[in-house]
Amino acid sequence: MEHKEKILAQKSKRAIETMYITMLHLFNRGHYKPMGMSGSSLRKALLELEPEIYGSISDPKKFELQGLLYVLDRLPEGIESCRFINLTATEGLDEGHFTRIVPPKRRRNCYRIDGEQMNIEITRGRSDIYDVLTHLTFMYLESHKLLNRMFVGYKNEISHEWEKLQELVLSKDEITQEDREVLFVYLSNLLSRSFDEVKSVYKQLSTKKNPDKFFKIIYGLGTLAAQEKVNNQYRLIRFSDGLIDQVGKHIYGNIWARNIKNVLFNKGMLGRPIHIISSNMHSVLNVLYAKKALNYKSEDVFMLYKQLSEVKSKAERDKVLQYALKNGLTEVNDTSGANIDVQIIDTSFINQSSKEKAPVIIVMDYAFGEQAYETMDELLKPYNHGLEDEIKLDVESVSIMGKAGILFGDKGDVMIPTAHILEGTADNYFFTNELNENQFKKLNLNTFTGNMVTVLGTSLQNKSILNYFKSTSWNTVGLEMEGAHYQKAIQIASQVRNHISKKVKVRYAYYASDNPLHSGSTLASGGLGMKGVKPTYAITEAILGQIFNY
Repeated sequence: MEHKEKILAQKSKRAIETMYITMLHLFNRGHYKPMGMSGSSLRKALLELEPEIYGSISDPKKFELQGLLYVLDRLPEGIESCRFINLTATEGLDEGHFTRIVPPKRRRNCYRIDGEQMNIEITRGRSDIYDVLTHLTFMYLESHKLLNRMFVGYKNEISHEWEKLQELVLSKDEITQEDREVLFVYLSNLLSRSFDEVKSVYKQLSTKKNPDKFFKIIYGLGTLAAQEKVNNQYRLIRFSDGLIDQVGKHIYGNIWARNIKNVLFNKGMLGRPIHIISSNMHSVLNVLYAKKALNYKSEDVFMLYKQLSEVKSKAERDKVLQYALKNGLTEVNDTSGANIDVQIIDTSFINQSSKEKAPVIIVMDYAFGEQAYETMDELLKPYNHGLEDEIKLDVESVSIMGKAGILFGDKGDVMIPTAHILEGTADNYFFTNELNENQFKKLNLNTFTGNMVTVLGTSLQNKSILNYFKSTSWNTVGLEMEGAHYQKAIQIASQVRNHISKKVKVRYAYYASDNPLHSGSTLASGGLGMKGVKPTYAITEAILGQIFNY
């Protein structure tokens, strides 16, 4: 690796460490002003890092549109116009009159309190806090770029473009198509983006109920930025005492795991061989049940999986689910606040074997960052139901199927990790992975084997540090957010606390959702779509094949 690139990687590493330490400090402090003095260290570190997902964040003129789309998918609707953001634990707002708002790409409950305040419930640990704070810092930095075009002249008069935007957004009349196109022109100047770029983002954000959502978002961001500049009315992020007290104590993970073990105990499954799979809520279900439920005769089973993945196939998916519920599937919908649903599958219904020996499969939905440690650690603990002796779970394997950023290949490729490296720490987790490349060769899937880096947040990665992991002896093939946390919990449970057998088998495989080293293939470029079906189901079949020994 060249000397210059190594220096850039070291600077990026320091910036990530600074962000990590700063966010912990601000959290313990209880509140801060993101665009005030208390938020300056976080802003400087993010600008120095220049994460790939945030594109032109360091350009003082260009407003970053793709990064904004990415962030808006992960924050509650309307947050851009809220001056006060409260991060809280679960504190009873769901029992009030407030409407629950759930972002499209993040399972977190949010509540609009009034015209100025948004509350965001944090139940998934520190990673959730880092995610929210990083996205908000980006959004506020972008909002201040508007000030350069909002005010003109030495008297700081409001520009004509901003006056026109304000007039149309605040008007009770519907915006005409002619006025929309005029606003596209004005916004292209305010945002330093082309007419086509503005129009494209407008269409992506437009909904039937709120066709002019983009205009309102830009107006909300600019208005609050102007209040900070002119009136010193700063936006404020606060952390509730309840949240500060709960983080790190496994409160939600404990309730979540106990609910699962209660179901196992009540159904007489607790003493049977258990296989845990972390994945989505559809691939294991479809692989085990879809062919019989739909009487599918073709040998091309991947065509069936593609059909079931289409939006129009809801009736077929419902049919598979109903069949499964009659043949060994139990759904455990999460009520703990962990936001991780679970399926329990009694395989005696599938292979017609004796109930005492037939494996039980626990399929858990994706955890988020450090939450992976909390949930897996609690799930692997012995069960105590008021009995004299605790009941240890007979866990035979833990399999993790997830999506990750790839450093060598492209979207849809498969990564087989040999170790997990926890970024920014000395924690490295080595294991014998039961999965290997040979299981995917027949399907013509590009597969890469090597180390995986578990990162603080995918939104914090930049090319310098990723190239460092890729090009040096770290031999890294990809990055994700949960692997090291899962493996830490497994190793502690099996080798330190003696909760489960030391012979527990582990399987890790990831499909590439993005390539952060390619500017057109980052997470901001959109999802995999149907391209993700083949690797998702290939990994699922490889895991189940080993569980059932075929």
